[in-house]
Amino acid sequence: MCRNIKPLFNFDPPATEEEIHDAALQFVRKLSGFHHPSQTNEVVFNVAVDEVALAARRLLEGLKTEAHMKNREIEAAKARARNAERFERI
Repeated sequence: MCRNIKPLFNFDPPATEEEIHDAALQFVRKLSGFHHPSQTNEVVFNVAVDEVALAARRLLEGLKTEAHMKNREIEAAKARARNAERFERI
């Protein structure tokens, strides 16, 4: 799917509204094929982003887990280390 959409569940601190909106925007961009919709499609595009963001918020609020919450900074550092190793080999 879209590499720019990151997991948002089970993090401390929880996902912000901005992160959820950004993920919804990326999802709608991927589905529609538009990075920026035309004026003709702008309203329906923005409504879709809002609806996907609402569904994502409901999902995140409804999910349950027994796993320990992940720390955002630690997970980001792990991702940077993986990327450094991956691109170092190229």
